[in-house]
Amino acid sequence: MPRTPASSPVAPVAPVAPVVPVAPDPSRVGDVRVEPRRFGALRLSLFRGVERTCALLGGRAFYRARHLAAGRFVEREECIRVPGLPPDLAGLTIAQLSDLHAGPFLARGDLRAVVDTVNARAPDLVVLTGDLIAHHWSEALLVADDLARLEAPLGRFAVFGNHDYRGRREGQIAAEYGGRAFPFLRNACRRIPVGGATLALVGLEDLEESHGVDLEAAREDLRPGDVEVVLCHNPRGAPAIARPGCALILSGHTHGTQVDLPWFRRLGPEHPGLRLDFGPTTLLVSRGLGVVGAPVRLGVPAEVVYATLERA
Repeated sequence: MPRTPASSPVAPVAPVAPVVPVAPDPSRVGDVRVEPRRFGALRLSLFRGVERTCALLGGRAFYRARHLAAGRFVEREECIRVPGLPPDLAGLTIAQLSDLHAGPFLARGDLRAVVDTVNARAPDLVVLTGDLIAHHWSEALLVADDLARLEAPLGRFAVFGNHDYRGRREGQIAAEYGGRAFPFLRNACRRIPVGGATLALVGLEDLEESHGVDLEAAREDLRPGDVEVVLCHNPRGAPAIARPGCALILSGHTHGTQVDLPWFRRLGPEHPGLRLDFGPTTLLVSRGLGVVGAPVRLGVPAEVVYATLERA
């Protein structure tokens, strides 16, 4: 039987967007790629200038103290009620970390409090839903040792986000993390036996920047009766992924807008909300732990998400 998470104080959670039931669109099944976002040279130059200035002024230390210290980030709990869930999977908890963006504002040692907090909750499974890095593949090594301390009896798994393909060195990231028992699921499935039941963890390449997203290939090892959980960095793929048997999609990418002000919301990717229901499938979108551009979050806390499966 999965372990019941240990009780621990939970930071106040900002109001979660209401659940919006959305039926899957049969015409879009399998169509999960989205058009990559591209920015002009002037905008990118201004963006990098702000980032460098903030880094020189101590942005990393500020961000760690303000958003990553113990008690400063949110532990968001979500209950996923699954009709017909096998009893052996009832109570299984998945801890989701997302959008670290290691680099100017997050580096070695900055996740110490996050890792300690997650380990104290004793989740059954830990997943990382993309955007390990800000700019260069080697930034993934800055947080590798911290993430390797995460404990979960059913394993630790990851998928790539759009930032992770910069320089097309994602293979080196996967190799480094695989050596630390933190494999990446690249259009692949890992079937995890739990008692007499099976949790099928499906991981997709990024919908924008990968060379190919193959949902059918990722699902080809699934068996009848498997309870499917999909890791997909970009939440915009959810309508095409949702289907009976798929209980949960875990995504990130949006940072919850990072700065919750009307004009700033338009700078980032489209933000659908924190939780939506697509027929039988629930989508959870993490607000992430890192930042891009500036070490600022306004009205959008850094967070770890805990998704617990329960029988409907």
